Amino acid sequence: MAINWFPGHMAKTRRELKENMKLVDAVIEIRDARIVKSSRNPEIDDICGDKPRVILLNKSDLSEENVTNQWIKFLSTNNVASIAVNSITGAGLNSIKPTLDKILKEKHDRLKAKGLLNITTRVMVVGIPNVGKSSFINRLAKNNIAKTGDRPGVTKSKQWIKTKIGIELMDTPGILWPKFEDEDVALNLAFTGAIKDEVMDIEELALKLIERLSFEYPNKLIERYKLDKLSDNTLENMDNIALKRGNISSGGIVDYNRVSVMILDEFRGGKLGKISLEKP
Repeated sequence: MAINWFPGHMAKTRRELKENMKLVDAVIEIRDARIVKSSRNPEIDDICGDKPRVILLNKSDLSEENVTNQWIKFLSTNNVASIAVNSITGAGLNSIKPTLDKILKEKHDRLKAKGLLNITTRVMVVGIPNVGKSSFINRLAKNNIAKTGDRPGVTKSKQWIKTKIGIELMDTPGILWPKFEDEDVALNLAFTGAIKDEVMDIEELALKLIERLSFEYPNKLIERYKLDKLSDNTLENMDNIALKRGNISSGGIVDYNRVSVMILDEFRGGKLGKISLEKP
């Protein structure tokens, strides 16, 4: 299944991010807690250089807690901290200010030694499309300055947002990368909605998701769709789900588009339960 999506504004954004890096003290990189590896832009290390970074594992309410904790341990280094958050409810966001203060301690100490006491930390917020950047910024700023949407590509330009906790945030458009070398990465991004559904074969994508969940989380499929058991045939499993949910058109034929959209929506909305598609 060939998946590529790299709108023209993303190439421009990549250049601008690198140019604007000198304006900020640190970077907040937001990833999807369900697909921590796949939701990392492989160019982000080159863009950020040695700038201190906080990696937020967003949508952590949709991932397995023990797996997310493993990722936090795996990602954390001297210059990088990691926190599990939920930008919709605000869970975990109280840790951001003290975490930034900790990784920027040496810089802040130097500024205080020069007599600067009211220090504002300027942070660039980066991440792939639809990972929750705008929702995070709105929550931290306690208003709706940043545009939000449940589809990728809503934020199109750089903007500064002030908060009441001494942090200024530079919001940036979400960017993917020009070519996906690994089909699993591309599928994970598509499963979670980081790639626009309009450029996807939705029925094939839903089949791939059923195949994946049948192998890694079979009980969640059986419980959610009240199936007797799972078949070794993925299409048969989709047919059985469609029958259980009434996704049948006139003449008793399975409406594959309807059942595909439903399965993807329910997975993305966490209705199948807590699922982590990648482990460290």
